Amino acid sequence: MCYIWWSEMKNTFKDEGMLIFFIIVPLIYPLIYSWIYTNEVVREVPVAVIDMSHSKSSRTFIQHFDASPDVSVAYYCNNIAESQSLIGQQEAYGAIYIPADYEQRLGRGEQAHISIYCDMALMLTYKAIFITATNVSLELNSQLQAARSRNYTKRDAEITTAPIRIEAIRMFNATGGYGNALLPSVLLLILQQTLLLGIGLSAGTARETNPTGDLIPINSHYSGVFRIVLGKALCYLMLYAVTGTYIALCVPRLFGYTTLLYAPTDILGLMVPYLFACIFFGMFLSCLVRYRENTMLLVVFTSIPMLFLVGVSWPREAIPGYWQGVSWLIPSTFGIRGYLTLSSMGGTLQDIEPEYHALWLQTLVYFLLTCIVYRYQIFRARRHSTQL
Repeated sequence: MCYIWWSEMKNTFKDEGMLIFFIIVPLIYPLIYSWIYTNEVVREVPVAVIDMSHSKSSRTFIQHFDASPDVSVAYYCNNIAESQSLIGQQEAYGAIYIPADYEQRLGRGEQAHISIYCDMALMLTYKAIFITATNVSLELNSQLQAARSRNYTKRDAEITTAPIRIEAIRMFNATGGYGNALLPSVLLLILQQTLLLGIGLSAGTARETNPTGDLIPINSHYSGVFRIVLGKALCYLMLYAVTGTYIALCVPRLFGYTTLLYAPTDILGLMVPYLFACIFFGMFLSCLVRYRENTMLLVVFTSIPMLFLVGVSWPREAIPGYWQGVSWLIPSTFGIRGYLTLSSMGGTLQDIEPEYHALWLQTLVYFLLTCIVYRYQIFRARRHSTQL
């Protein structure tokens, strides 16, 4: 087992591809992703305004809208066609249309209308424009109600405009940012996908360099299923014990992600079964790799579906039952859910017992499957050696 561990470690540092996916990518990718989303939310989204009213009321609405830090009134257009052209050229991401009878309707005590057109290609810009316009309209509605009421004090006006006071408190994502919501999930997915890539490259290299095309070379040292599987797994675990700690504990603090850790040891306790499950999952799938290039195709194709199946970017309850069953086969599903509960929600290992036990179950199942597949590979290698 020690010989196989040492041999796999040497191959890792001699192979440029494995070195990139095992060491360089896990160290650099989290920094790049986190740096891109450092701002958390979009600011000063350019918006076009079509003001057909040209009145004091419409100018008030535009001033309040432009005062928001999320949007910026960048263009004034004469008609909707001009704003459509700006949005099509990506110079503006939305448009506000104020009709000609806007002030007249307000003066007569009727309901006035303002139309909002948003580019739905990017949800963050759509959210900024729509929420800002909604908040401005609510604020102006309150001012109109207070001005027309017969209240004598400021407190009476407040009760008239807001009989029920609503206070919004963001749970677990205090900044309301995109990075806090999604990046912790991506960090743990990077661990799994780089492991799959590196282990797949190792398997593809073994098949390409072996004259018989088998995964196990014709070598006396490569005998005994448990020695082979545990020797390789020990190599990967040693590398990712450092990488996993760096990604799970260091990167979130470097970029100020919301962390409510009860004890960092709980996350380390979760990382042990998660890494084991990913390692044996990757070793089992690597038996399907015939050439080194196949690994890239497999991992790139499955990365986005694996992230969606976790239930972070899309509600878990809205995922069909069949696909939820598929997600239970993937270690990242339970690893990411447990990690978010521990780091972002201040939970403990007792709070993630289902995910924790599921990872250990995956470790056992994929370990046995890997042993079965490697036993078959050893049998093929011996058969080919007798033929030669």
